[in-house]
Amino acid sequence: MGLKAIDTSLSKNDLAHLGAGEVGYIRKMRSEEVSRCFPEAPEMGPGIDLWALFGADGTPILLTDNRSSTFFKAAEDDLRTVTLH
Repeated sequence: MGLKAIDTSLSKNDLAHLGAGEVGYIRKMRSEEVSRCFPEAPEMGPGIDLWALFGADGTPILLTDNRSSTFFKAAEDDLRTVTLH
């Protein structure tokens, strides 16, 4: 009786949706980066530190100058958060 191998590989699509609706990540960013992730945000001067909340798949959820606000929004949306450095 041989052992059967289990395929645990994830497709790119599976990986992209891993944690969707359950996990969010918080990231510090500079105002120079904002338009790439939040194209609808107003123009800002350079050198401003901001905080962003994203869904597990990278969907932008919130942009703020207050880190605490990202945690409150994540809790409101029932997201478990991780912080990226």
